[in-house]
Amino acid sequence: MTNIIYTDVIHAILAINPDAQVNVNAEDVNQITWLNGTTPISNEDILAKQAELKTAYDAKQYQRDRTQKPREGGYPSIEDQLDDIYHNGIDGWKATIKVVKDAHPKP
Repeated sequence: MTNIIYTDVIHAILAINPDAQVNVNAEDVNQITWLNGTTPISNEDILAKQAELKTAYDAKQYQRDRTQKPREGGYPSIEDQLDDIYHNGIDGWKATIKVVKDAHPKP
């Protein structure tokens, strides 16, 4: 599974103007080609939006940690969770999930 990180220059531009059409060379705000009449966005605005997106992304690290593969400390697969409910009831399942939540608490 590929993780997409939405903090690059293109995503910052699209967060400001979802209809923007651009080419960005080497993730460099000084190498943006604005296409098809797209109104250019200032480098300062793009960099500010990029920082905002990064802050939001970093704030949710605990969520990514919780959903990683079980052998890496994340939630069990849906199949294993349903099996846990079947064999151990809801309280047993809650105990399993609590271990992951306690290992990766919200900040």
